[in-house]
Amino acid sequence: MTKARNRWPRPRDGENPTGAPDGRVSSHVPPAGNKGNNGINATGLDECLRACAVHSGKLVATLDRRRTELAEKLRQLLATQAMAQVPAPASAASGATALIRRATKAPAGPADELSGELLDALLAVGSKALECGYDDELRLALLISDTVLTRRRNSRAGWRLRARTLEAVGDEPATVEAYARYLALTDDDGFGVAPRIAGMREGGRRQDELLRLLERECPQAAAYSAGPATDVWAEGLALHARGSLEQAEPRLVGALLAMERENSPVPDIQAAVSQYLDLRIEANGGRAAELRELITLYAEQRRSRMRGPVADPTFGGVDWISLGEFRNQIAGKSICLIANSQRVGRSSLGAEIDAYDLVVRFNSYKIDAAATGSRTDIHATIHKHGFNWDQPVMTRLVFGGVSGDWKHSLRNRLVPGAQRYLGDESLRWPLRNVGKVGTDVWSSIPTSGFNMLWLLDFLDVSPTLDLIGFDFYESGAYRLQEAMRMPITSVHEYTSEKAWVMERAQSVSDMRISLR
Repeated sequence: MTKARNRWPRPRDGENPTGAPDGRVSSHVPPAGNKGNNGINATGLDECLRACAVHSGKLVATLDRRRTELAEKLRQLLATQAMAQVPAPASAASGATALIRRATKAPAGPADELSGELLDALLAVGSKALECGYDDELRLALLISDTVLTRRRNSRAGWRLRARTLEAVGDEPATVEAYARYLALTDDDGFGVAPRIAGMREGGRRQDELLRLLERECPQAAAYSAGPATDVWAEGLALHARGSLEQAEPRLVGALLAMERENSPVPDIQAAVSQYLDLRIEANGGRAAELRELITLYAEQRRSRMRGPVADPTFGGVDWISLGEFRNQIAGKSICLIANSQRVGRSSLGAEIDAYDLVVRFNSYKIDAAATGSRTDIHATIHKHGFNWDQPVMTRLVFGGVSGDWKHSLRNRLVPGAQRYLGDESLRWPLRNVGKVGTDVWSSIPTSGFNMLWLLDFLDVSPTLDLIGFDFYESGAYRLQEAMRMPITSVHEYTSEKAWVMERAQSVSDMRISLR
C-alpha cells in the first residue's frame, strides 16, 4: 500500500484538474461518437490520418524519448499515406506541413483504402502511443483502434491494441470484451491474453467482495453513496484531517461505493482503497491486524490483475538447471540452430535437421516437418511473449534482461509439464551476465538467437555447431501466424550479429553456417 496522502493522486495529462475520483472514463478517452457493436466508434481513415498529422505537429522538439519515438512512427505513417496518394500540387510547403496537407486534402480513392502497408504503419503508431502512457496518446491509440476495426472488424491486431488501450485507461469490462474478441480470432495465445482475462475477472470479484465487506461494516455509508464521489471523498478527507474520524468514515466508504456505481477506472478505485486503508491503519496506531480481511482482499485483487491466477506455483515439478548443468547436457553432442526465416520454410532439410543430436529453435518458431524438421530439443525464447511455451521440449531457456520481469513471466507463462528442464537465473541473459559484455562493447539488445549462439560458442563443448537458414531476416520471417504481424524490431542490431557469426564461421553455404 502507498503512503497516506492528504489528497487524491496527482492527475495525469488531460485528466480532471481537480484530480478527484469522479469516475469519468471520458477524461481518458475520446467522447463517444457513432458507436457500433462492441463500443467501437465508426471512424474514417481520413479522420484518423488528420488526427495523426495534428498530433505529429504537437511533438515537434519534444524532449520525451517515448514521444520522440512516436513522432518518428507518425512521420513514417504520414509518408506511407502520402506516397500512396495522387501527387499534390507543387507548393513551397515542406516537412511536417506538407505531410499534413497531403493527409488532409488528397482526394478519396485507392489511397483511402486501408492497405496492408498502411495498416501496419497505423498499428505501429498505436502501439508506440500506448507506450507513451499520456492521456493524449491514449486517445490517439484508441482512435487508431477504432479506425482499424471500422475497416477490418476481424483484425486481431486491432482488437489487441484496443484491449491494451482500454486496460491502460482502466475500463475493465470493455477490456475483457476486447481481449475476448481477440482470443476468438486466434489459435495462438502467445501474448498471454487468456490469463489476463482470468486475472481481471478474478480481481473484479475480489474487489466486489472488498466493497461489500466495507458496506456491511459501515452501513451509514449508504447515505453518501448516491452523491458525487469527488465531493464526498473530499468531505471525508477534510473531516479525517480535523480528527472527526467517526464522521469521516461513512463518507470515505460512501465515496468508494459511489466510484463503483459511477464505473470509475480500476486504477482510481485501487488508489482510493489503498489510501483508505492507509488512513485506517494510521487511525489504529499502525496496527493492521484488525484490517486483515480487508487487506487480504485488496492484495488478492491487485495480485490477480497483475499476473492472473497461478494454477501451479511449483512450476509443475520442472528441474531447474544452472550454467554448469546445461554445459554437461550439451557436451559432445552435435547441435543445429534453426532460424525463423523464409529460407528455412522454403527448404527441404527436415530430415537433415532431425539427424542432429540437439535441435534448437527460437521464440515463435513454426514446424513444417519436410522443411524445418519435426523435433525441438531446446526452445530459446524471450520472456516477453509466450509463443510455443506449451510445446513439449527437453529444455526451455527463457531470456530476459530484467530479473523481476523475467520471474514474473515465468510465473505467468510457464506451462507445467511442457519442459523437463528450465534454465535458472545463471542462464537468464547470457551475453550480459555470463560474458559480462556491457553496452559499451555491444550497445544493442541481443536477440534470443544471438544469446543462444553466443552461449553455445562460449561453452565450446559441441563438436558440431551449425546455423540453418540464418540470413538475418533478409528472406523474411517464417513464424507462427499470430507472430507474423510482429515487426522485426529495431532494438536489435542484426548487422553486428551477422558480422560476429561470419568472423567465426568455419564454412558457409546457402543454407548452413558451421562454427565447428
